[in-house]
Amino acid sequence: MAASEARAAGYGGIAAVSRATGVAPSPLARGLKGLTGEPPLAPGRVRRPGGGRKTLTSTDPARLADLLNLVEPCERGDPLSPLRWTTQSLRRLAGELARLGHRLSHSGVGALRKAQTFSLQANTKTRAGGTHPDRDAQFAHLNARVRAALAAGPPVISVDTKKKERVGDFKNPGRTWRPPGEPEAVRVDDCLRQALGRAIPYGVYDLAANAGWVSVGIDHDTAAFAVQTIRRWWQHIGRPRYPNAQRLVISADGGGSNGVRVRLWKRALQGLANELGLAIELHHLPPGTRQWHKIEPRLFSFISLNWRATPLISYRVIVDLISATTTGSGLSVHCELDPNAYPKGVAVSAAEMAALNLLRDSFHGEWNYTIRPQTISDQTVIS
Repeated sequence: MAASEARAAGYGGIAAVSRATGVAPSPLARGLKGLTGEPPLAPGRVRRPGGGRKTLTSTDPARLADLLNLVEPCERGDPLSPLRWTTQSLRRLAGELARLGHRLSHSGVGALRKAQTFSLQANTKTRAGGTHPDRDAQFAHLNARVRAALAAGPPVISVDTKKKERVGDFKNPGRTWRPPGEPEAVRVDDCLRQALGRAIPYGVYDLAANAGWVSVGIDHDTAAFAVQTIRRWWQHIGRPRYPNAQRLVISADGGGSNGVRVRLWKRALQGLANELGLAIELHHLPPGTRQWHKIEPRLFSFISLNWRATPLISYRVIVDLISATTTGSGLSVHCELDPNAYPKGVAVSAAEMAALNLLRDSFHGEWNYTIRPQTISDQTVIS
């Protein structure tokens, strides 16, 4: 552009443009030569080949190789993939390159990484737990038994423990509508306040009725607490809703207080079966598949939505927020506080396990089994 102004000014144009713009006469002269077309410019080009600033890789060929070597230890994903990413910041990489003798700003590092198809990426939850060769077969078995039970009439419930919550004025994920400039003030730190403790919501979701029952514990998440929640649900909701039921079907994941290997879970269920006079049919999800449990998307997710951005300052607030959870499809939730103590480490002997009236399914009996009411003599052994 400066050369074109110098050419338009005629004789003395180079000196005049140089004084006005500060551009040295020599590049103006080279610009005039480019404008005269010596040699002619290729179609679509505005300057002769080789003009302009050299690329970063051409001025310092080792720079790109050193940058990739720095990124390699922290690289994620398939190295042959056209899209890669790194956990190191631009300024950190620029500082490391400077120590290796390469002068390059953080913006230059960004340009090189972009040319190599790097990009900023957030974490994505894609890895499940350990897979089992019969995972899909167990899902098919569980679905078939649940469908048959729903068609026949006995109650079918899904049970699990929701994420434990700190009680107090802590930040709760999510956003809610408030007047401008008046966000909810919460604590800066996330340290547990021992005086307030934790809330342990254990849920029972009735698949047929699309209704939930949640007990909020204040002690420990044990099998005794889980079975007590099922007992309370049956006494207040289950028995009136299913007065003629002879069987209770439960789906649960394979870990936690209702885990496959928890002896106390089975012993507590045996006591419940004896008390209610019901056969309790259990079906556990295969390992690493908790996210597909019915109670997660149909109950717990809506509870989290209902109390988003609301500090859980007391147990009363937690119970009220859970109880107020509803959906357009008709979900209703009852919640109550369970102030009882449930000590950990309760041992169940092998003799007690052998006395259980437990019938294992022919397909993966460790995942699928039925606990039936015992006779008086068997109950004496358990007690």
